[in-house]
Amino acid sequence: MTSDHSAQLYEFMVRKGYPAEFSAVVANELHTEFTVKRMMGYLSKSDVLPLEEVADEMLAILSDRDRIMQKHQTEYAQAKINEMYRKQE
Repeated sequence: MTSDHSAQLYEFMVRKGYPAEFSAVVANELHTEFTVKRMMGYLSKSDVLPLEEVADEMLAILSDRDRIMQKHQTEYAQAKINEMYRKQE
């Protein structure tokens, strides 16, 4: 496991009845508090879901995380550009 959050997700998935090997793969991919909470919330809404659905949700969560990170990077870069322009005036 890459973090305490990963270990928490792994334990949660195994307790819900998912295979340990599959749970380990998901937990290693979703290792931040944000991604683990999203996945645990998704899994809490029902009984054991098909592995394909869980994998699809994992990919959607990772995609959302990447999009949020890109947005923050873009906002930071734009703020620096704006600051540079203000200093030139």
